[in-house]
Amino acid sequence: MAKVFRPSTREASILSKIESSKEYARRRSINHLREHLEPVANAIAMKLVENQLVETTSKTSLEEQVAGCLEKLTRAEDFDIDYQIAPIRNLVPNPNIISIYVTAFIIENLINHKDIIDIFGSDEEIYSTVNVQVEHHLPA
Repeated sequence: MAKVFRPSTREASILSKIESSKEYARRRSINHLREHLEPVANAIAMKLVENQLVETTSKTSLEEQVAGCLEKLTRAEDFDIDYQIAPIRNLVPNPNIISIYVTAFIIENLINHKDIIDIFGSDEEIYSTVNVQVEHHLPA
């Protein structure tokens, strides 16, 4: 017979604080993104092309697609965000919400865009490239 886990008041309080801090960090990151949308989109698009992870006929189009993805993220509900990142949720242990969302967009949606020739590299390489740019442009 399975053991039933009933957290004590102290354990429940700690779990609640951990969950609250995660949600606060998520909201704070998305709010900072609203203020720095264009520089972040430009940096991500440029780095993806520089690192030869994305081959495209138009860097401007790539930048517009990334900017559209980031804009959509700023207006998305939690369910929509979780749905988008579901296939790669376990890519890294503690992902940045913006980086994982953009990585999922690149892997799932951007590959079908008319100006994108091909996407190279592993999911981890794409996430790493995107995450470096996000962390560089957004305050911690």
